[in-house]
Amino acid sequence: MIRPHQPTRRLSRSVAFVSCAAITLVGLLMTGCTTNAATGESRLMLGYMSRSQQIALGADAMPQLTQQYGGVVPSAEITAYVRGIGERLAQETEADNPSLPWEFTLLDSPVINAFALPGGKVFMSRGLAEKMTNEAQLAGVLGHEIGHVTAEHVAERIQTSTGTSLLAQVLSAAAGMGDSAALQQLTDVVVGYGGQGYLLKFGRSQELEADKLGMRYMTQSGYDPAGQRQVMEILAAESKGSRPPEILSTHPLPASRIAKIDSLLSKEYAGITGTPAVGFYRDRFKSRFLGPIGSLPPATAAGGQVGAVRYAWCGLCSASD
Repeated sequence: MIRPHQPTRRLSRSVAFVSCAAITLVGLLMTGCTTNAATGESRLMLGYMSRSQQIALGADAMPQLTQQYGGVVPSAEITAYVRGIGERLAQETEADNPSLPWEFTLLDSPVINAFALPGGKVFMSRGLAEKMTNEAQLAGVLGHEIGHVTAEHVAERIQTSTGTSLLAQVLSAAAGMGDSAALQQLTDVVVGYGGQGYLLKFGRSQELEADKLGMRYMTQSGYDPAGQRQVMEILAAESKGSRPPEILSTHPLPASRIAKIDSLLSKEYAGITGTPAVGFYRDRFKSRFLGPIGSLPPATAAGGQVGAVRYAWCGLCSASD
């Protein structure tokens, strides 16, 4: 009796196993992925932060970072002005993002910085805003930070830095230990245990993506997108000093970002920038911001130097990204 060739049988079983595994993996990816409304990118949901978790994390970390940067600028008039611009930009975001609990805070600090927390908490330092000459520049910075939120860059960085499995454990821990305890673990991951870590440093691709989204939001809100380019020029000028602004951290202003903005201005916004449909609003910025801020005592709180995360608006990028 001739027996079947055993290696052939084992090979057939192996092929069948691999095929089943592939089908299972495809099924998991199809059911376990979500598409970001702002960027159009798909990502695996395993170990990813939900909308409610991102909102809770941002709200929990906000008071600490506000305090570390000198608190809020002591002027109801100025804070309302900045908040109004931010809220107008946020209404131009995609899907259900306009319903996020957006908050826009002008920090009473002379450092040049801006950053965002998950769930719609956006910050800009007085030191950066005082370098500006028009409202479109202010909208450019706020729009960029809004882009970090809508693209969920903070959540991506947390997931990348902690590892999917560890983050999944922290997120699932809420069921066993209560929301507040699990939230504290997440806040520690972001702010850094004992103030020792500076976790979130956006990659070059994320910064470019936030630039693009910011230009989208500001243009849809009636601002000339060239204001984004002007902010880059401000930062480039500031980086030439003996001590570069905190917003640039250890990296210079990437030329690739300026080139990308110039490309968008010459192509996507060629029929918009410089036209009456959009504006820079210099006079309004002068009367509603520069004038009132000039009457306040100088900001003295450096902020962000010890025990705080340097959420950078630009420049904090990986050279390999």
